[in-house]
Amino acid sequence: MGYKLGTRSEQRLKGVHPDLVRVVRRAIEISPIDFTVLEGKRTVERQRELFAKKATRTMRSRHIHGFAVDLAPLINGEVRWDWPLYNQLSKVVKQAAKDVKVPVEWGGDWTSFKDGPHWQLPHKLYPDPKK
Repeated sequence: MGYKLGTRSEQRLKGVHPDLVRVVRRAIEISPIDFTVLEGKRTVERQRELFAKKATRTMRSRHIHGFAVDLAPLINGEVRWDWPLYNQLSKVVKQAAKDVKVPVEWGGDWTSFKDGPHWQLPHKLYPDPKK
């Protein structure tokens, strides 16, 4: 243990809901593996780009309002995509959420379009702002 978020990860947390930021910061404190924040708040334009690439299935992403982050394990400073690492990281983030008393949902628990990096605040407790 003993990891901390890098400057890039901290930058990517700008605009993310403070409750979710607390979860991510607690997770890095207790994590046995290093990780990075791949993406936090997104613009609608960025979401369109990902939608066009089929990297997402929705234009109603929780990222647009700062209610989601994508996290990835780092091994020797490199982002890794192997599912066992995401399963390991999921235990850490879920524990961190309990520690700071903030509920989260993991894309890896979804039954369709499993999304290992994705973490979000639940819709019911954190509704999207009205247009």
